Amino acid sequence: MRKIALLAAAGAALSLAACSEKTQDAAATTADSAAADTAANAEAAGDAVTDAATTAADSVDAAAHNAATTAENEAAKVEAEAQGTTVQDAKKD
Repeated sequence: MRKIALLAAAGAALSLAACSEKTQDAAATTADSAAADTAANAEAAGDAVTDAATTAADSVDAAAHNAATTAENEAAKVEAEAQGTTVQDAKKD
């Protein structure tokens, strides 16, 4: 009777070990998948930050160019009034 009980216990232990191994394999696969997803998301976030920075830099560049053009035009108007000439002639100087 003891031998039968021992064999049954050994069989149950082997079944649990096989189940545990499958669970560990599944957990490892899940962890690998999560790591790959995290890497892909980090890369996408980095790309988004780069795109946003480029857009911001382009906007700042355009604003600076517009400000410089406006300043040149206003300076030409002042010079034209002071010299009694046209704005176009003042810009030529």
